[in-house]
Amino acid sequence: MVEAPPNRPRDMEPQTAQQWFVLLQDKDATQADRRRFAAWLAADPAHAQAWAETEQLWARMDAVVPALRARDAWQAARKPDVQMSRRGWLKQAAAAALVLGGGVGVVVSSDLFADHRTGVGERRSLKLADGSMVELDADSALSVSFSAGQRRIQLHRGRAFFQVASDPARPFVVAANTGEIRALGTAFSVKIAPAGLVQVAVSEHAVAVSYGGETARVDEGRALAYDAGGIGQMAPVDIISQLGWRQDRLFFQEAPLREVVADLDRYRPGRILILDADLADLPVTGFFHAGQTEAALQTIEATLPVRLSRLTDRLVVIRRR
Repeated sequence: MVEAPPNRPRDMEPQTAQQWFVLLQDKDATQADRRRFAAWLAADPAHAQAWAETEQLWARMDAVVPALRARDAWQAARKPDVQMSRRGWLKQAAAAALVLGGGVGVVVSSDLFADHRTGVGERRSLKLADGSMVELDADSALSVSFSAGQRRIQLHRGRAFFQVASDPARPFVVAANTGEIRALGTAFSVKIAPAGLVQVAVSEHAVAVSYGGETARVDEGRALAYDAGGIGQMAPVDIISQLGWRQDRLFFQEAPLREVVADLDRYRPGRILILDADLADLPVTGFFHAGQTEAALQTIEATLPVRLSRLTDRLVVIRRR
């Protein structure tokens, strides 16, 4: 039996409708599940409205679904010699929407005009005009702005490692989610994690982190994070593990499942979607190879109270077992 989405506040109805859409595609969905869906649909006019908007969303996806080849599926459905139900096409479009728009529509990325970006599974090394080196992780983007008085990097998304060339007259600053990391003659990494959390780890010398009126110095071998709640506590960090992604090694120590999923998403086409919000905080400890994401997913399913459903070759749904 497919577990029904929980009751949610009215402003969460679109998300509930989208979860119903995904769950009803599951091969284990039964007539009882469909009756429960029908009862949910009839319980409140807001439910019916959310469902109608969900169907409209999938119908609009023909403009963007090439990433999942759903355009080809839609074209095939219009050929008389190919039988494809509307439900079959909607399943493809749903996957595309979840992959490209997070399940809530098509989102135009804020890094559209980034100077440098990497694709899924791609890393890139950059040598900047001042001689500094940057290693950009998979599915990441940044922009570079050098002036006579400052060297400034804007990390739009993802993760990067910086080895900064000395230039006392021009501070080297990395901006990430309204905070700033100022190099003090150093090597360090910056990662934008889910929910806007920014993680900073220093492998050489030190950096100064500024956010929301607070400033903290982070020395070699230490790390901290900041988000809307301010700058967090500094802690020692295993730099070899922290920078393992540079050698295709992903280490996690009591990391929330949402962060692990976000990192795996950098290295596999498509999208991994956590349906139950309370599962996102499950702690994960382990080591995964970036090139073996399927093995990582199998380990997650074997060690956590979760079940994985593969709705297409590019959409994996995680929900409670």
